[in-house]
Amino acid sequence: MEYLKLIGILIIVLGFALKLDVLAVVLVAGIVTGLVSGLDFIHILEIIGSSFVANRLMSIFLIMFPVIAIIERYGMKERAAYLIGKIKNASAGKVLSIWMVIRSVASALNIRIGGHVQFIRPLILPMAAAAAQSAKGTGLSEKEEERIKGLSAATENFGNFFAQNCFPASASVVLIQSGLALAGYDVTLSDIASSAIYVMIISILLTILQVLLFDKRLKGGKKS
Repeated sequence: MEYLKLIGILIIVLGFALKLDVLAVVLVAGIVTGLVSGLDFIHILEIIGSSFVANRLMSIFLIMFPVIAIIERYGMKERAAYLIGKIKNASAGKVLSIWMVIRSVASALNIRIGGHVQFIRPLILPMAAAAAQSAKGTGLSEKEEERIKGLSAATENFGNFFAQNCFPASASVVLIQSGLALAGYDVTLSDIASSAIYVMIISILLTILQVLLFDKRLKGGKKS
């Protein structure tokens, strides 16, 4: 009967596999797990409510959604695409290369810019798509549009992930340092941060190479 308490995991796996609403799946999994564990329904709701109140600061990011919606409603995406389309010799690869450098440097300095919701969807993606269309000279295929979406998201992920450890006081560097100390390695935060600079540079160069190769395939009319 103890294994029955793991039914919540099965519910989550099935819910995600069926692409059901994430929040609903997690809530149902939690409620079912509580019921099979012998908790009454009111107590389960109290636990869920207490957890939400205790971690309510985690939901502050939801405030940005109405802001992004208003910005898009009044044409920020269209204006960004229009302006980048007017720049001579603009291309998706060049736009994404510049963004990759900016995002990496900002992460290395612990400057909080970027984000898929705040920057990629309303600004970087439409600029890259407009630049790609301008460079190609014709409309983009669905596959090319999807490829640009993926590359735009990738620059955000790469720039943030591989550059954040360049800042000595970041939480990830502190975690790495404490882990190495437990393993018997005497390293300082500055040692880890300075080593991460090489990783950041390599990630920038490889990403720029990736997006410029996409430019070349796009201009050559090959499948991308």
